[in-house]
Amino acid sequence: MDWASIVGLILVVFGIISGQLLEGGRLSSLVQPAAFVIVAVGTLGAVLLQSRWNNFKQGVRMLRWVVSEPPDSSKKNIADALIWSVVARREGFLSLERYMNASSDPFIGKGLRLVIDGIDPIRLKDILDVDISLYEMEQRQAAKIWEAAGGYSPTIGILGAVLGLIHVMENLSDPSKLGGGIAVAFVATIYGVGMANLLFLPVSNKLKEIIGREVTRREMLSDIFYSIALGDSPRVVEERLTNHRT
Repeated sequence: MDWASIVGLILVVFGIISGQLLEGGRLSSLVQPAAFVIVAVGTLGAVLLQSRWNNFKQGVRMLRWVVSEPPDSSKKNIADALIWSVVARREGFLSLERYMNASSDPFIGKGLRLVIDGIDPIRLKDILDVDISLYEMEQRQAAKIWEAAGGYSPTIGILGAVLGLIHVMENLSDPSKLGGGIAVAFVATIYGVGMANLLFLPVSNKLKEIIGREVTRREMLSDIFYSIALGDSPRVVEERLTNHRT
């Protein structure tokens, strides 16, 4: 559980509510269903229009990472890599098969299989690097939906403001309808800018950081498998790991 993200969400809500109350405003004035529908549905439509359906679904699934990050197995991978290098050096590549079968990580399984099959080290690293590039591209495309939402929602909020002002202009002869139109106009802008800067963009940046960490882990593993396939000694593998730690 990422408590920093949870505290951040609480502070966002607390800050907005406190600011409104300290200025003598009412919370009910921030609740405008029409403005919310314009901004939320409009932003959703714009994001769907620019995204592939699979990327959109994956991006929505990734939202849970904001408060519950995927476990970082880098330290375990480093410890395992030292074992793999020692076993491969003493017993040969075929001895790594038991570690391949025991691994639940597809990337580790693929790397160990390539080493066991005796693939040329350079070719092995090329294969793994392509796998990493594809993974990074797919994940970043999925996470990009939140960045896109952060770009569209302020503009759609302004659109909602204009619609509210049009409603006001159409009812200048009826003072009872002016307040609602003006409220929609201003609150739509608040929703658009607030959702972008307090939700969508922070979520996008958080997901990018998590994806970047996973890419770094895979690059480290790729370097390890390359070193093992070359027949490097465990000490050389450890030196490579030291470089990645720093």
